[in-house]
Amino acid sequence: MSEAVSVADHGARREVTLTRPARGNALADETVGALTAALTEAERDGVRLLVLRGEGRNFCTGFDLSDLAETDDAALLARFVRIEMLLARVWTAPFQTLALAQGRVFGAGADLFAACGRRMAIEGARFSFPGAAFGLVLGSRRLAVRTGPEAAMELIASGREIDAERARSLGLVSRVIGEDEVEAMLEEETACAGRLDSATAAGIRGALAEHTGLVDADLANLVRSAVRPGLKDRITAYRERARAAAASRAEGRARAAD
Repeated sequence: MSEAVSVADHGARREVTLTRPARGNALADETVGALTAALTEAERDGVRLLVLRGEGRNFCTGFDLSDLAETDDAALLARFVRIEMLLARVWTAPFQTLALAQGRVFGAGADLFAACGRRMAIEGARFSFPGAAFGLVLGSRRLAVRTGPEAAMELIASGREIDAERARSLGLVSRVIGEDEVEAMLEEETACAGRLDSATAAGIRGALAEHTGLVDADLANLVRSAVRPGLKDRITAYRERARAAAASRAEGRARAAD
């Protein structure tokens, strides 16, 4: 398995952990490839419950754009297509999926979280969907399934951060737990996932699936948004605005402390 993730089995539960904490577990190409491979292996091995976690302070802070200066629109499009295909795999997985998130859950990381069937947030987690600011339509329908179209539109259009309790009230988060509750929660979810045999569980998930047949439309929407000329320029402009806003907030905090 790639160094971008680690994999550990706990009975009927398999935990896949993003292991690039210095980069906020942001989704680099290597990470997306490793997660896709982990999904394939979980299906092959008859895993009942797949848990996605993030090492360190944050679950996942979104796309890894550390190489933005050296890339171009075509490479970015390919990268976003691979991420959308990963999200679709999580959304339609034949086994139970559970995201356990702490810290920042931003952008594509929040989309990954929303794609999971069960979504647990540790107290203090924060969520944001800023991708529309640089013109991408990614994860919008899946978010609307979780929160309803009106709330999804507000989260996407504003890009604002919300805390775990607000995310729970909207339906994005299934449950908010403390650090000391994690192991008990995982054991409970594992027991629940292991109660039914794999074929029965997969059949029930298929019967209950919401809009599973629209995954191709999700991909088409993403591609249409990403192929507009100037994708790299839009991302660059967004990053500059975000950095300026962060610097302004830091300056305001410093003045308030004086």
